[in-house]
Amino acid sequence: MSATLGTLLHELQPDWKIVAYERLSDVGQESSNPWNNAGTGHAALCELNYMPQGKDGSLDPAKAIGINEQFQQSRQFWSTLIDRGVLDAPSTFINSTPHMTFVRGEKDVAYLKARYEVLKKQPLFAGIEYSEDSRVINQWAPLLMQKRRKGEPFAATRVPSGTDVDFGALTHQLFSHLAESGVQVRTEHEVRSLKRQSDGTWRVRYRQAIGRTPGEVKARFVFVGAGGWALKLLQNSGIPEIKGYGVFPIGGQFLKTSNPAVVGQHRAKVYSQASVGAPPMSVPHLDARVVDGESSLLFGPFATFSPKFLKNGSMLDIVSQVRPHNLWPMLRVAFANPDLITYLLGELVKNHGKKVDSLRTFMPTAKDEDWTLIQAGQRAQVMKKDPEKGGVLQFGTEVIASQDGTIAGLLGASPGASTAVPIMLGLLERCFPDQYAGWKPALRELIPTMGDTLNDKPEVAAQSMDETASTLALSA
Repeated sequence: MSATLGTLLHELQPDWKIVAYERLSDVGQESSNPWNNAGTGHAALCELNYMPQGKDGSLDPAKAIGINEQFQQSRQFWSTLIDRGVLDAPSTFINSTPHMTFVRGEKDVAYLKARYEVLKKQPLFAGIEYSEDSRVINQWAPLLMQKRRKGEPFAATRVPSGTDVDFGALTHQLFSHLAESGVQVRTEHEVRSLKRQSDGTWRVRYRQAIGRTPGEVKARFVFVGAGGWALKLLQNSGIPEIKGYGVFPIGGQFLKTSNPAVVGQHRAKVYSQASVGAPPMSVPHLDARVVDGESSLLFGPFATFSPKFLKNGSMLDIVSQVRPHNLWPMLRVAFANPDLITYLLGELVKNHGKKVDSLRTFMPTAKDEDWTLIQAGQRAQVMKKDPEKGGVLQFGTEVIASQDGTIAGLLGASPGASTAVPIMLGLLERCFPDQYAGWKPALRELIPTMGDTLNDKPEVAAQSMDETASTLALSA
């Protein structure tokens, strides 16, 4: 998010002074690190939680279409940056990887077929395929079908134009270009406090990791892209807009294999349904990954618990966020989500063998010895006030900005990085109202269809997807 916003602002206002502060020794080491997330280019092609079935059985594709629209803007932005030499060869951060959904049981099969019937009519989902035939699914993803029990109802959808994204590499490339262009990228600098000054600017106090030398800088605008720590810094700023907000940290683990004999048989990201009571971020999926040129498979995530808001956070994070204004919303969330607590407890007691057993529902031939556990990133899920329920647990991302637009921060998780470009475009419009109208021509050069929708314009949608696919070296 910070790399995207910094790049947009530098393209729009190269005369502005921009400084980025990173508390770790390198950028992109938390949620953006490729091993801390699944690398899915979230376009709602395979994620069922973006298109839930209504109580009356109806299916509304609006949210799925909206997320796909957002990802198309990200694709356009990255394509433009490749043409301008900002980003390296596309294969260094994005690769074609079909997106699939695989379900079992009559109820889920009926749902998936109904979902397919709705989405196949949508231009942004052109090319989606559906099958209940084991021979067809075996061609798509052989590991799903080997030694599959006969007589079990199952079905799958497939979109060949899906992607696998190394958001860590993308973050590094964006910050490298910014640094080469005069932007100061200060690693091992931890921001300690944010205080509004009488002249409307912000005093940003920081401390260097080496020598613990303090320092400060004044800024006309501050963006807090600090992952789970964004809440803490926004609370420190004292802006009233952050009142009532808290976060609930959920960690994760993935099973990983780099065994060529296994990896070579699976070239897709395969998502399924979440367990009853499980949060949407815990939807099980078997993913082909390409990181630093190496192919591997991940399966998970398996939920873990840590009071830290970041992998490199503090054990006191979950306690230090508590304020009089957010205590009741957080307690209401705890009371209203017993299924989530039960799910987390169940996940915590799973050993390696039990986790591989979960994998076998996807891949019946999985062997314990082929898979190792890796720790994924921390996800700080938003808790906030609700006029009816007192407090709600929110899955997704949310920008919190002061009324005068001089400070903003991002809370939440998925779809996150995949939709960073449209999220940051919204932030620009909200926080820079005086400049935004003048920026629009330049923004449309960066993102040609900005301000327009694609799904209701089939020819424009097809042209845009074809053009970005060509630039990004992707399957159309």
